[in-house]
Amino acid sequence: LKQVFNKDKTFRPRKKFEPGTQRFELYKKAQASLKSGLDLKAVVQLPPGESINDWIAVHVVDFFNRINLIYGTMSEYCTERSCPIMSGGLKYEYRWQDDSKYKKPTKLSAPQYMCMLMDWIEMLINNEDIFPTRIGEC
Repeated sequence: LKQVFNKDKTFRPRKKFEPGTQRFELYKKAQASLKSGLDLKAVVQLPPGESINDWIAVHVVDFFNRINLIYGTMSEYCTERSCPIMSGGLKYEYRWQDDSKYKKPTKLSAPQYMCMLMDWIEMLINNEDIFPTRIGEC
């Protein structure tokens, strides 16, 4: 379990909303509604008077944190050796491409791919031009 929370591994600490901010309040509303057992269609509806961009941002960050936690718990079992290919079953193989190091779709091991993916998503979430932290700046 100690390896799962090692920052040198692919696990990332949760991105948190600043208490007292509007996004923190939206996050609390989202958490309460998800845990209440309500109809999912009603749960994800935009609360009255709230910004759709802020509501989406809260859910994107929460989803990232949940995926990060799930991946962190299984990362010790999926190593370069045991998971040499990032795949979606026998029919699908995922290849990494970006604008810097990997100009063409490149075969990576599952841990390498996930590390690149989580870094990329975290970079997007932390980009103030895409996810501004100040309310109403979308």
